[in-house]
Amino acid sequence: MAWMTLDDSPRMKAVEQGLADAVERSELRHSPFDHIYVDELFDPETYTALLAAVPDVRHFREVAHRDAIRPDGTSTRLRLYLYPELLWRLPADQRRIWIPVVRALCSRRLRDLFGQKFKATLERRFGKPVERIALYPVPILLRDQPGYQIGIHSDAGAKAITVQFYLPRDGSQRHIGTIFHEGGVGEQAERTTQMPFLPASGYAFPVAIGESWHSAARTSARDGERISILLTYYAADTFRGWLECIVRRVGLFFGMHPKR
Repeated sequence: MAWMTLDDSPRMKAVEQGLADAVERSELRHSPFDHIYVDELFDPETYTALLAAVPDVRHFREVAHRDAIRPDGTSTRLRLYLYPELLWRLPADQRRIWIPVVRALCSRRLRDLFGQKFKATLERRFGKPVERIALYPVPILLRDQPGYQIGIHSDAGAKAITVQFYLPRDGSQRHIGTIFHEGGVGEQAERTTQMPFLPASGYAFPVAIGESWHSAARTSARDGERISILLTYYAADTFRGWLECIVRRVGLFFGMHPKR
């Protein structure tokens, strides 16, 4: 499928290099579980352009997970899948900004860097060399509305690596970043490390069932909208896993959006 290929445009390569540099220089932290914190993900010009090109809410769909639902049944989490073939619905000026970024996010180079960074955890979980673990990227733009929260969880087993890049306009939302926990309940859950929600920053971790516990505290109207890019690498090292990723992507192209 031609629309699934990635280009080599100078803009895409420049964004890819910036992301790669940020991941490569990041320190692998082991507490409360393996993760990295990244900053300076985008150069100032690209970051300013990204913020200006965030699509209107009419392009987003609500995510119906339990913690995000308001009393009236609407959701505080809005989601836009960022596959290049889906962005043709956006205005041309927004497409010009987002498509090189999306292709950089989905690049093999970035995928391999994350794989090497989390090599030990991934190989322990999947029981094979990281080079043989197929990882399929799913990039999503999120607009979390005031009142959004998500309880402590360690992510679904279909996921191999979770990445989130924060897109605030300034440092005033520093306090609403993702919270990491030492455990899922009790005193361990109360021992936490919080990622600062700062411009062009973010985090990544290999999904370890029963270990990678994290959450997001409920935001208020004063906190404002919480905008970020969620980049999830799904395990696709079996034919079924790969097929599920492809079917999901094709379904999105034809308007079949999952609710969760």
